[in-house]
Amino acid sequence: MTRIPHESSGEPNPLRALTLDRLRRRTSMKWRTYPDDVLPLWVAEMDVPLAEPVVRAVGDALALGDTGYPAGSGYAEALAAFAAKRWGWHALAVERTAIVPDVMLGVVEMLKLVTGPGDPVVVNPPVYPPFFQFVEHMDRRIAEAPLGTDGRLDLDVLETAYRRAVAGGGRAAHLLCSPHNPTGTVHTAAELAAVAALADRYGVRVVADEIHAPLTAGGVDFVPYLSVPGADSGLSLMSASKAWNLAGLKAALAVAGPAAEADLAALPEEVGHGPSHVGVIAHTAALRDGTAWLDALLGGLDDNRRLLAALLAEELPGVVLRPAEGTYLAWLDCRALDLGDDPARVFLERGRVALSPGPDFGTGGAGHVRLNLGTSPEILAEGVRRMASALR
Repeated sequence: MTRIPHESSGEPNPLRALTLDRLRRRTSMKWRTYPDDVLPLWVAEMDVPLAEPVVRAVGDALALGDTGYPAGSGYAEALAAFAAKRWGWHALAVERTAIVPDVMLGVVEMLKLVTGPGDPVVVNPPVYPPFFQFVEHMDRRIAEAPLGTDGRLDLDVLETAYRRAVAGGGRAAHLLCSPHNPTGTVHTAAELAAVAALADRYGVRVVADEIHAPLTAGGVDFVPYLSVPGADSGLSLMSASKAWNLAGLKAALAVAGPAAEADLAALPEEVGHGPSHVGVIAHTAALRDGTAWLDALLGGLDDNRRLLAALLAEELPGVVLRPAEGTYLAWLDCRALDLGDDPARVFLERGRVALSPGPDFGTGGAGHVRLNLGTSPEILAEGVRRMASALR
């Protein structure tokens, strides 16, 4: 696939735009869960102003009173154009898409289409905690295929999990996180093709959460699952939510491979009532007109990844950081610090910095924390300083 990598856009780094005082005026979960003396580097919200094309599109909609129900295919068309330009994927068919409320609710609806109550859903821990919560709430059971010690998919372990999942003769699915949260691993084309081959061999349906797809480090290519050979029966969930910080403007897209078109067609009509019309407008504007802002952000995230590595080496040399290939998250191995299974609790109580607890991510999470580096260099440095102070 021919793709256009992210490059310098000439726009200012949005991670440097907001002061801590201004951020503390926000009323979202990130800034209201903990007391004011706690520095929040946990939940996946970025400390950025919105891209101007998004602000303009939403402002125009509000000025028009255009706040009704979503309609049309503009969102899917914008995603298809973005995918073709950024990832070289020209096969995203607008007619095989559906608007869903958000990525995780879309995941639930896709799993309902391809599995039944009591069926197994394979996940790759350590992984995004709602994978466990949503799957179990919908009366499916978790089947684990943990990542390897290198933080990548272990295909032998995955094959064993597939074999066991279908042994009873029922249906099974694999909820794939791509790019992977919390490790930041970006699966390669070869890895994804191997997943597709295994899924085809064992009759497992792959549902890919690709919400972090636009957020890759410099020199790293994101590969859409549905673009690899053998993935025709897969289903994907995509959104502009993470890359443009639009979690509060609900809208996502389900995308079906050619052999999954009939499954997606069975999606209940009322699911399409859940997305916000203003959300659809915002996500469409981001994908269509917000790429210069995105490129400035990606450059800032690359800078922050380098800064975090340097800060940890200086302040917390016992912490192991494997460089993330994607997302704006860092997965920190704190086991050498002897802080127990949940170092985040110690960092919060002693250092007044909030991080995501590793045990919440399942097998492989003990002794780890997830840090959100989608913030200013100054706040990032203060966060690491507070972590170090917790050990004194």
